[in-house]
Amino acid sequence: MPYTAPHAPRRARRRDVLATTGALFTSTSVVGCLGRGSERVQVLSAGSLARTFEDHVGPAFSEETGVDVQGEYYGANAVMRMVEDRTKHPDVIVSADARLLRDRLYGEVTDWDIEFASNSVGIGYNAETMFGKRLENGEPWYRAALDTDEGDLSIGDPNLDPLGYRAVQAFELAEREHDVEGFRDRLLDLTYREPDEPQMMAGVESGSRAGAVVYRNMAVDHDMPFQEFPPAYNFADPERADHYATVEFTTDEEGYTAEGRPILYNATVHDEADAPEAGHDLVEFLVNNPDLLKHAGLTVGDSLPRPAGAVPEVLEL
Repeated sequence: MPYTAPHAPRRARRRDVLATTGALFTSTSVVGCLGRGSERVQVLSAGSLARTFEDHVGPAFSEETGVDVQGEYYGANAVMRMVEDRTKHPDVIVSADARLLRDRLYGEVTDWDIEFASNSVGIGYNAETMFGKRLENGEPWYRAALDTDEGDLSIGDPNLDPLGYRAVQAFELAEREHDVEGFRDRLLDLTYREPDEPQMMAGVESGSRAGAVVYRNMAVDHDMPFQEFPPAYNFADPERADHYATVEFTTDEEGYTAEGRPILYNATVHDEADAPEAGHDLVEFLVNNPDLLKHAGLTVGDSLPRPAGAVPEVLEL
């Protein structure tokens, strides 16, 4: 049966197993024979991919394999902390900052990962608010932002989430790009730091917030108006890596310093995963289905997927 072949040097692909045994088993009996509870795979992921997994990846993976994806979603800094202190014990770990995962988890719970998608940062906004109307009329976002009331705009908590520290870094780069003295600090005084990413979107949708600094895919997920930041500070251009690296942010609790860098999502399987083979299958599914990720609002460039570290031979990329 799939996921229970410890003596095989390389596991048979599940679709091949199903093709040869389809006449003998119903889909229910196949799932039932997966063993060791591996009819589900547990994912601990960056919160910006919650809808990607729940609405796109999870259903498609389950349909193809019969394995359910059970996800929990937090800021990627919080994800790393939960894995490090063993508060959570996922099979698959997904980060919104590839370097963050490597810095925090290599040598602890994994020694490999695969980059599978990218994204961009910008402003998601409510078009019915004064801020939204000014953007709709073509006013530069940074001018309109400085005229908002305290709490009208939100960012992720930079101590919990790469989206949060990317917002802080974007403000600093925008200050230089548009030559607006003090822009970073003035805007940080105005913005609310939201510890729960889904609440950022809910606040903008309800109109209680005029806008939020979000990833493009989050706006796509919610059918929300979105103004992408310029390439100088949207963290989407690999060619600008050196430019992005001129800004950094240090988290309060761990003292982790993240320099600005292009957005890259990566995934790995926990060394002590309860369902390691299902985990490998899910990572393989992520990297081999770029159209699914693009439909969810992510970017998959020609350079992806890109492996790092000692990637298991069982993965077919």
